[in-house]
Amino acid sequence: MTHEKEAPRIAVIGMGPRSLGALEALATRMGDGAAPLRVETFDPFPACGAGPNFDPRELAVCRLNIPMRDIDIRPPEFSRCGSFAEWLQDSPGPDVFPSRADLGRYLEARLDDLRATGRLDLHHNAATVTDLQQRDEGWMVRLGSTWQGPYQEVLLSLGQPEVEPDDQLAQWQRHALTSAGVLAQAYPARRLGAEAANWAGQRVAIRGLALSAFDVLRVLTTEQGGRFADGRYVPSGAEPARILPFSLDGLPPYPKPETKEVDARFDPREAETQIFADAISDAACGSPASARTRLSRALEPVVARILSEQGNPAGAADVSAWLMAEWQEPGSQETAPPHEALMHGIAMAEGSALPTIGYAIGQVWRKWQDALRSGYNPADTPPATAEVIVAFDEGLKRYSYGPPVSSSRELAALIDAGIVDLGHAVGPDVSQTDTGWELATSAGRTAVDVMIDAVMPSPDLSILRAPVLVELVNGGWLSPLAEALAANTGKDGQVVGRDGGSVAGLCLLGRLALGSVVAADSLHDCFGEASHRWAEGVVDRLGLLRAGR
Repeated sequence: MTHEKEAPRIAVIGMGPRSLGALEALATRMGDGAAPLRVETFDPFPACGAGPNFDPRELAVCRLNIPMRDIDIRPPEFSRCGSFAEWLQDSPGPDVFPSRADLGRYLEARLDDLRATGRLDLHHNAATVTDLQQRDEGWMVRLGSTWQGPYQEVLLSLGQPEVEPDDQLAQWQRHALTSAGVLAQAYPARRLGAEAANWAGQRVAIRGLALSAFDVLRVLTTEQGGRFADGRYVPSGAEPARILPFSLDGLPPYPKPETKEVDARFDPREAETQIFADAISDAACGSPASARTRLSRALEPVVARILSEQGNPAGAADVSAWLMAEWQEPGSQETAPPHEALMHGIAMAEGSALPTIGYAIGQVWRKWQDALRSGYNPADTPPATAEVIVAFDEGLKRYSYGPPVSSSRELAALIDAGIVDLGHAVGPDVSQTDTGWELATSAGRTAVDVMIDAVMPSPDLSILRAPVLVELVNGGWLSPLAEALAANTGKDGQVVGRDGGSVAGLCLLGRLALGSVVAADSLHDCFGEASHRWAEGVVDRLGLLRAGR
């Protein structure tokens, strides 16, 4: 008596945009004549395909940091959605930065189209996976007290899971329970907006001065009834009396070029991009010293040319020295006070001020993101080299991942209106009081009633709280590539365990693999080559019928 072999099943834990991109890539490879592959997804968050970052229920004041002209996440051929701009009923202009909620609705529509193809037999579980166990027949998934499976493949794609708070935040959490001070989180913004309705006339501090801080500022101001008009902020009276953002260096990120025309001034030439593509491929496989040298040599002539063409020959002559300092200590060359840096960034984004070396390098680096990933992510990069390249990329985010210039102008208007105060922006000492906290710098001391945490945690595996990830780390299945980096994975996302061997049937995509991959926080990365390499690996390992055969 013979038994028919059971059809393979795969599990996807986490159902945000990265999982959507991975499953679209998998469906693209499935032959129309094949039986649908059963895929079971697990995520308690209701907005499947969008995830928390692009929650369709989120406030409209939460915007993307990418203008419409640069959003290039075209769907697969089987999708009826078209591009994001084509899908929107009232598509904004090319220089507009759309809301994250609008993008979330678009991603939900793409998931609907994926279901309609019939190539994948999708089943969703609105539940949290608490454990994974590898057995002879495959992987088993634990939901509460029950086990589900077996699965021949498991994909972990959890975005930014909950982590243990750092020492400062943990101390503040305890303090908020025993004092009159209020501690809040930046997201979900709609929850923050509801809380902020009670903060009229109070003093509010924001820990973090990166992209999230701009969302928080809008939640505290325009979401409370204020408005911007003719470059000024018109208060409603319902916003806080003062808002005090701060960070270690106190510098707001530099805004992206305002228009396509200004942005084009930083375009690398095709031959220059090819030189960089060759350089990153070599750098990813070499020593830290050779990586620095190869990448600097690719950047120097391009940035020098751009600066010279824009009337800054003095800057062009100093590119090499700037890069040398940046490799050693990112951001150390920026010494301007926060408000001065803000206004200079606005002027450079407008094209009314000459770009600095750092600004030009950041814009070129942004335009080389696809080449960066194509050369780095498939490589088997030595851990020490990975640390150097990832740190360089992360440091340049203050330029390459900047906000729209409209957000920077809003911040400037709030400062002019006396609502925002950058006087304590640079690494203040923070002490606890009976009524909240006190910020202290050389400028003086200011008591605050509310503290908002707007800092993105690191992808450090040792601070993870999600039970399924904690168990995998403790069991040696998930292991960091290096102390300062996240999980060790292969080029197709297969997890590499503590013993150095690939873990059969277990894959991970996203920022929890930072180091094994680079620039993993980008929206475009969710639909890029990493997802396609994972899909190709699944098709090969499971022996699935490919499209076109």
